[in-house]
Parts: sequence; structure tokens; C-alpha cells
Amino acid sequence: MAMAAMVFAGTVNANASAAQSLPASAQNLVTAATVTIIQDEDAVASEGESKGWHQELKERFVEGGPTFMGIVLLCLILGLAIAIERIIYLNLSTTNTKKLAQNVEDALNSGGIEAAKEVCRNTKGPVASIYYQGLDRADESIEAAEKAVVAYGGVQMGQLEKNVSWISLFIALAPMLGFMGTVIGMIIAFDRIEAAGDMNPSLVAGGIKVALLTTVFGLIVAIILQIFYNYIIAKIDSIVNSMEDASITLIDMLVDYKNKR
Repeated sequence: MAMAAMVFAGTVNANASAAQSLPASAQNLVTAATVTIIQDEDAVASEGESKGWHQELKERFVEGGPTFMGIVLLCLILGLAIAIERIIYLNLSTTNTKKLAQNVEDALNSGGIEAAKEVCRNTKGPVASIYYQGLDRADESIEAAEKAVVAYGGVQMGQLEKNVSWISLFIALAPMLGFMGTVIGMIIAFDRIEAAGDMNPSLVAGGIKVALLTTVFGLIVAIILQIFYNYIIAKIDSIVNSMEDASITLIDMLVDYKNKR
């Protein structure tokens, strides 16, 4: 930039020296032209500085072409929609299992099976549902209650993992679409070389640029969805561990309740 400023200053000085030998009207025209050039260069510089990353991202997305870039964007939108829905569902399904177990045990000792079931009905989450199913079979036998807990635990696990496989599909699909756009862009570039019969960089630059942009956006979508996917899987594992621990605690409570009767 310093070298450019020196060259530009030298040019302005040279123009000023040359302008001094001209008539007054011509000197005014030269001065006006010089000021206009300086203003235009300042405007271009300020425009380049004010361009944000989102504007740059938008321009690159448009340059990548609507076909593959639109499909990759659709994968991102659908994947994020499913991920957000799962995160909300899992957060609502999270229960303080220790507090629930203590409340159920207190209700079981003070009011019996029906009081414990009422506590489970007033509590949201899969752990409370499993407790309710086990208590509902407690009058039959401990084995029946344990089978009900195991069976309903599998049902609740299926509800937790619902639609998660679609996120993994979009994670795999987005970069694959990007790579397909890369291959098609390279084919277009080589077709232009073959048609022109000359290895001119300007002929292939456009196709290669489109190819690389589709790959980059496909990888960006996959990275974003992978972060959400890992969080969802970790959340599911945490809830499942809580369900298994709560199931063991419930069976122990029922055994103690049966022995006290």
C-alpha cells in the first residue's frame, strides 16, 4: 500500500506539473478529474473494508451455482430443524432422577402404590413413565414389574432416538453432494479445454472455482450438523443411563416395600 501511495503521489505530482503548463480552464478540468479519481478510489476501498463475512459468504454461495448449492442448503435446513427439535425434546425429557426416586419412595412408604403412581403421573420424562409402568405391575410380582420396566424402557429409548438417523444421513449427504459438484465442475472445465483446443487458464477457472465452492459448503454443512449430532447422542446416552439406574432403584424399592408388608 505504501508503494502504491508513492506511485499514486508521483502520478498526481506529474499530472500537476503537466497541468501547470495548460490554460486555466484546462487546469480546472485536470484538477476536477484528479479529485474524482481520488474519491472513486476511496469509495472502492471503503466498500471493500465494509464488506462483512456474511456478504462474502452470500457471494460465494451464489457463485457456486444454484443446483448443488441449493441441495446442500436444504440438507442444512432440514438437519438443523431435526436437531433443534431433538434438543428441545431431550431437554424436556431430562429429570432429576434422585429427587424423583426419593419422592416415589416417600409416597410408597406413606401412601402405598397408588400414592407413588400419582407422583409419577405428575412428573414429566421417560424415567417417571418407567416408574409408573413398574408400579402398575407391582401388585402382581417383582418379576412382572421388572419385565414391564425393561420393556417400556426400550420403548422410551426408541422415542429418544427418533429421527436422529436423519441427521446422520444429512451429515453424510452434504459432503457427497459437494464432491459431486466438484467432479461436475472439473468435467465442465475439461470440456471447455477440449472445445477451445488450448490450455487457457481463463477457460477452466470458472469451472474449477464452482467445483471447489461446492466442496467447501458441503464440508461446512457436515461440520455444523456433526456438532449437533454429537451433542444429541451424548444427551441420549445420559438419559438412558439415568433410566437404567432409576430402574434398578425402583426394583429395590419394590422389594423393600414387599418385605415390609
